[in-house]
Amino acid sequence: MKSTTQFPQNFSRSIRTMAMALFTLSLAVCAQAQTLNYFADFNGANGWEPYGSVTQATDGNFYGTATNGIEGGGGNIFRMTPAGDITSVYKFCSQPNCADGAFPQTAPILGSDGNLYGVTYAGGSGGSAGVFYRLTADGTFKALYSFCANFPCPDAGQDPNGIILASDGNFYGTTNYGGGAGVGTFFKITPAGKYTQLYSFCSQANCNDGSYSLFPPVQGKDGNFYGTADSGGTLGGGVFYKITAAGAYTVIHNFCGYGNCPAGEYAWAYTITQGANGNFYGTTEAGAFEITATGHYTALASFKHEPEDMGWPGTPLILASDGNFYGTFIGGGSGSWAPYATGSIYEITPAGELKALYDFCPGCNADGSTMPGYTPLDPVFQGTDGNFYGTTAYGGIGGPKGGAGDVGFGTAFQFSNGLSPLVETVPVAGKAGQSVIILGYGLTGTTSVTFNGVEAEFTVESDTYIKATVPKGATTGTVSVETPAGTLNSNPQFLVTK
Repeated sequence: MKSTTQFPQNFSRSIRTMAMALFTLSLAVCAQAQTLNYFADFNGANGWEPYGSVTQATDGNFYGTATNGIEGGGGNIFRMTPAGDITSVYKFCSQPNCADGAFPQTAPILGSDGNLYGVTYAGGSGGSAGVFYRLTADGTFKALYSFCANFPCPDAGQDPNGIILASDGNFYGTTNYGGGAGVGTFFKITPAGKYTQLYSFCSQANCNDGSYSLFPPVQGKDGNFYGTADSGGTLGGGVFYKITAAGAYTVIHNFCGYGNCPAGEYAWAYTITQGANGNFYGTTEAGAFEITATGHYTALASFKHEPEDMGWPGTPLILASDGNFYGTFIGGGSGSWAPYATGSIYEITPAGELKALYDFCPGCNADGSTMPGYTPLDPVFQGTDGNFYGTTAYGGIGGPKGGAGDVGFGTAFQFSNGLSPLVETVPVAGKAGQSVIILGYGLTGTTSVTFNGVEAEFTVESDTYIKATVPKGATTGTVSVETPAGTLNSNPQFLVTK
């Protein structure tokens, strides 16, 4: 199924399908015309119910995971070309007792060595608590670490919910369960699979330090890690925390629960990302907020608009190359008590202006045998062509029972908001002398790479990536690449560390 539509759409009702309290949220909002292309269908063999987004790799393709592929197994890693062709790269649960992991819920990420790394939510040799894995550029898979060898996992996390690549070349993340109180951990893991638990949530009395982190942290411009816990804290609505690479943990802000929110604050934090100004932006059940590293909180945009609500903002915001944030409202789907909620894409400016961009609608453009995708369960990803990419868990061709009208195996989509091509560095921070990967398209013939104006040594490895060395004297700022077609600038800015 390949169809491109121009539309002014209205937001429909959407609802989170994760294991947490559910409530209905919906609102009709007029949106400007945008372009979305449902350009790929999952079919069971190449994937089924993709719960995560995608990641761009050095070959210029996108990689992601599907929770139930292949054909209802333990899930799989898939490769998607920029044209929308999807193939399965690795099937989880291929080893006895699913020692290689099962049921991935997040896409792998690109490491500093050019390989892909990721986690699964279950499986592994430790007792089905998840694995940390590596997928090389030639498609070789290896499980590097199994979470939780001894339940209830006081010394290790259980069910990891994603990882990030830090400036030191290691990966950091959080788990939903495990740790001393059984409500999650913060961990570091090396590319070789050496695991270190840095903090156990709910270590303080009454869980004043928070519990149940649902998403991995982000690394701030100061080198520390920042994130949210979904519950706990002194007000019961979760916390915004800071943790150092050595494990020193600080609660910066307490979010409120229902019925005890100060004026102008929203309840129950989900996740955060860092803006270009160094402040953090995130979402709660009721709205978007900005918060500084010292805890100054500002409500930006309310998702409530009587008589109904706008949607369930259960995924992280991403900072796009236009300086604005993009997010998705999660839809319902099978197993949800609001199965007809379909999900949406929205935009928020740093000043708090909220725009509805696209409403996923299974009833639109149906041809009797297929239907557009719906229920995005992760944020969109901005590719270096300037477009946004993502997946929906439902819709598309067929489904578990086959035929028209079924929920479908899921789709992949490309969303355009008119943004220009760019480049992306991996990692996004490093010190002088460090090797950095620069992703993009049309890089053959590049004549110059600069880090905030300082010339860097570089090698064009292919049309889709460059290896460069952070030059001496470079400062934090934009990485610019001079190609035959013009200048490509990085998003986000590259942070030069000491």
